[in-house]
Amino acid sequence: MSENTVAASVAMLKVIEGWGVDHVYGYPGGSFNSTLSALTEEKDRLKYIQIRHEQVGAFAAAADAKLTGKIGVAFASAGPGATNLLTGLYDAREDHAPVLALVGQAGTSVMNTNFFQEFNEDPIFEDVSVYCRTIMTAESLPHVVDQAIRQAYKNKGVAVVIIPNDLGFEQIPDLPYGSHSASDDKVAPKVQPTDQEVKEFLRLVSQAKRPVLHVGRGIKDGGDAIIDLSKKLQIPIVMTGLAKGYVDESYEGNLGMSNRAAHKAADEIMASADLLIAVGADFPFADVIYQTHPMKFIQIDNDRVELGRHHNLDLGIWSDATEFVKAVLTKADQVEERPFMKAAIADNLNWRDYMKKQEDGAVNPIKPAFVYQQVNRIAEDDAIFSIDVGDNIINAFRHLHVGKRQKMVISALFASMGTGLPGALAAKLSFPNRQAIQVAGDGAFSMIMQDLITERKYHLPIINVITSNKVLEFIKSEQDDLPMHRSGIDLEDQNFAKIAEGMGVEAVQVTEAADLPRAFDQALQVTREGRPFLIDVKVTPARALPVEALQLHQENGKFVETVSPKYNANFDVEQPKSVRDFLDSYDGQSLKTLPEFFDEYGVTL
Repeated sequence: MSENTVAASVAMLKVIEGWGVDHVYGYPGGSFNSTLSALTEEKDRLKYIQIRHEQVGAFAAAADAKLTGKIGVAFASAGPGATNLLTGLYDAREDHAPVLALVGQAGTSVMNTNFFQEFNEDPIFEDVSVYCRTIMTAESLPHVVDQAIRQAYKNKGVAVVIIPNDLGFEQIPDLPYGSHSASDDKVAPKVQPTDQEVKEFLRLVSQAKRPVLHVGRGIKDGGDAIIDLSKKLQIPIVMTGLAKGYVDESYEGNLGMSNRAAHKAADEIMASADLLIAVGADFPFADVIYQTHPMKFIQIDNDRVELGRHHNLDLGIWSDATEFVKAVLTKADQVEERPFMKAAIADNLNWRDYMKKQEDGAVNPIKPAFVYQQVNRIAEDDAIFSIDVGDNIINAFRHLHVGKRQKMVISALFASMGTGLPGALAAKLSFPNRQAIQVAGDGAFSMIMQDLITERKYHLPIINVITSNKVLEFIKSEQDDLPMHRSGIDLEDQNFAKIAEGMGVEAVQVTEAADLPRAFDQALQVTREGRPFLIDVKVTPARALPVEALQLHQENGKFVETVSPKYNANFDVEQPKSVRDFLDSYDGQSLKTLPEFFDEYGVTL
């Protein structure tokens, strides 16, 4: 037993440091003073980032984990501080990000007395966590935190440790409590496919006329391999949103994303598939998109829980996605050009031309597509993008160019507004030498804009782009497809540039398209000098082309495309008379329907 002692809270922080954590997010509170005291002692080894709302700290910790794969850490005091963490922790849970949440509690001498801000916090955090414990003795504190981190990594989720304030102050033996070692940093063995699985896969592909690869982030670093497979087997690729940037976006066979935040060709091709091959994809809209029509279904995933989760399996393969793709490449013969592949590429190029026209449109009112053109222009080749929830997800999926060395972080399955700024904080703290750009709408940014001051306090040169249109456009579009009047979606306008300047952050407001390039050039200059910058762009509230309104069905042995009867069902808008009328209403005179491409390339049922 060591004769030397240390505060239990200091021993706990040493454990966290031992796992490679160099910064934590949180907001002070009386019930967390023992840990705050320890943070002062450990300030040379563990940086404390004082955010202005606990939700922001949890969002940032989740973003740290998503961007790095390493555990993110956030803390809060008892009561309201604790409950403020929950939204950010649910974001981590839904996107399978390892996060440690340290939560304050009243001291043991006053617990169970209905003391100030005392709550039974265990059931509050039980649902969001893979591991939740309340500390019972000071000596157990570092041990429990060490185990919490292991559980967060093992289960890819949130671990919560609730700390009665007095226990953190107690002295305990000064011992090495952490269990982390170099062994923990080894790469886990990859699940390998069998020859029989590859053989059966190729048999099903050979029988299909219209196969489609639906690729998720499970492909990891196998983006080039999946392109090789696409070319060899003549199968177009559709991506999930979380996998954006994993497969070279310049590849003509990469059709982009499907569903609402989608590319037209991707939605159309998915709707026509007779064989869908999900490769490392956990698609939250699968129960809708995968059920539009009968088709065969193959799924490859390294998590056996995912197999058959969203569709009945014709073939389920437990394997690392990239290892499976490589195995197929060694066994497969080159397939002759498929008319279906030709039609998919033609549809994709037609859509890309339309997208480029939207991006090049330096017109007033400013189009969001033009904003993303400027983001692409000034983004460095290893930039990190943090995109907030709302219409910016649609526009980023369509217009943001994410290269191999770049990263993008979003709130995917939980889809919580207010994640753009916290994601940028995480990007700059985890990767201080890389450019960080966040894009958020006025609705989302308003929820967490107080933490703009955090960027200034810690000298984080982040480019903040706020697309302001005075409406919750994403919700407005949803309401437009319901038989109702628009309701509750209008926002009061704000001058975000002046708000930023009030926090000491340099900013500019842009209302004319001609002024936007200059604003981005200024943002580039200021951030390169080490200071944050904000651009408040007043953009049009016009709806982007809703490709999800296009429906494909078979009629008299051919595919026919129509507009969903739900589109513009709102009492305040007009319905189109035809598909042509629908496309033209979004300046889509150059766009063709998928059946036109099928006719052109001889695709038959």
